[in-house]
Amino acid sequence: MSGGEISLLASVFLACAVEAVEAVTIVLAVGMTRSWRSALAGTAAAVLALGALIAALGPALSLLPIGILRLVVGALLLVFGLQWLRKAILRAAGVKAKHDELEIFSRQSTAAAAAGAVERAFDGYAFVIAFKGVLLEGLEVALIVLSFGANQHRVGLASIAAAAAVLVVVIVGVAARAPLARVPENVMKFAVGVMLSSFGLFWSADGAGARWPGGDLSLLVIVPALLATALVLVWWTRPRGGDETSSQALDRGSLVV
Repeated sequence: MSGGEISLLASVFLACAVEAVEAVTIVLAVGMTRSWRSALAGTAAAVLALGALIAALGPALSLLPIGILRLVVGALLLVFGLQWLRKAILRAAGVKAKHDELEIFSRQSTAAAAAGAVERAFDGYAFVIAFKGVLLEGLEVALIVLSFGANQHRVGLASIAAAAAVLVVVIVGVAARAPLARVPENVMKFAVGVMLSSFGLFWSADGAGARWPGGDLSLLVIVPALLATALVLVWWTRPRGGDETSSQALDRGSLVV
């Protein structure tokens, strides 16, 4: 297996695992509070819709000229990656609340319990919430799979990595019957933000006609450089006792793109 394939597998697996944790939390909340049958039906419907999207767009994207493909895919990854990285920097700096699966689970469970009586045959609330949660989180998974897979003409390999990530998270979540609060989700999002931003920068520049010294090997410089920059931004954004309030730090931190 080549280095490019290994990086594709690792990037897709980590990114999809993060999204899967959030989706599983939502499904667990409505399933345990209202109806497992309807929650799982909504989940299955969302998975089928996402699978159809990947199956339809994957071959079409692969037909684009490699230059245009890398430019478009790189720009999309850069936008998503920088957004993930910005939030991860603010959370690591302590000026934005960290993602808390227990709090999300509690909020979703409370809303589900207050949504009225549970329908025995088919609970529409559980179906819709599970479908919406899995579909929204899954759209980012689909984008990542299509972006990495189409760019290297390995949509199948990217899909396998995504399916493996989702399967691992689902198995752990079902076995625990509780939100995956111990998963280092914030750390994973930081790592994924760095990786998506790095690949996005590399591919968009390459698609625009730039030539990186050493070709793909330049990623060995881009990734550590972006990681170092992100860590410096964490230090710079972190509130410092009496000199700066948290709200001021958040205003300054929000400038991080």
